[in-house]
Amino acid sequence: MPVIEISDLSDPRLGDYSHLTDVALKKASSTEHGLYLAESALVLERALRAGHRPRSVLALGGTVDEAIALVGDDVPIFSGPGELLAELTGYILHRGLIASMHRPALPDLDELLDGARRIVILENVADPTNVGAIFRSAGAIGADAVLVTPRCSDPFYRRAIRVSMGTVLQVPWTRTGDWASTRELLTRHGFHVAALALTPDAVSLRDFQATGYEKLALVLGAEGPGLTDDALAASDTVVQIPMMHGIDSLNVAAASAVAMWALSA
Repeated sequence: MPVIEISDLSDPRLGDYSHLTDVALKKASSTEHGLYLAESALVLERALRAGHRPRSVLALGGTVDEAIALVGDDVPIFSGPGELLAELTGYILHRGLIASMHRPALPDLDELLDGARRIVILENVADPTNVGAIFRSAGAIGADAVLVTPRCSDPFYRRAIRVSMGTVLQVPWTRTGDWASTRELLTRHGFHVAALALTPDAVSLRDFQATGYEKLALVLGAEGPGLTDDALAASDTVVQIPMMHGIDSLNVAAASAVAMWALSA
């Protein structure tokens, strides 16, 4: 399939890139699970390595050859000058290319936990930047899977993917149900559930890391309000990071990195 030079922004084949929100892409018609956008050759490469299917690629002139090398001849590659592509997408393509990708089906929660030893659970984390940063730490420091609650920001949102440098496409993740069913499943798979929160009975992370639980689920809460009462009730231990200078908390993404490193096996 030859590279398609863009001359008319009303071409319906460019609809995936035309100022669509992440929610609109997720609900895209004629797709089984929706779409997401992968920015940069690095993220596209990681998506392809994870088995995700591209629908098309939008590339600046200098990145066309790179796009061809990644997706071959079977995927439409649209190209044009930067100003025209910025008008189409609503932002400048600093990374040279962006791909419209088919969202994969989320893995079954029971199957995802089978064989996992370290997992992270995100409860209602609303900012996709924080979600992306947590996934990057999970990929770098070591988590077998990430679980996200129904009200947590979608890891496939463009900003989350960008901030994570594509690690949301590498670290297995799925959505959870309510805390009662999630807790039952975690218990069945042998996980000790540790909630990161500021409560009177919280133990120091320094002390907790010496316990050496074989299977551990680390629960992180929303920016500001923190974990819900249901999340705390479903946990075995509440853990806090010891701090200095009267500071009582960190940004949730920073806290996740500290806790994951301390509790890494």
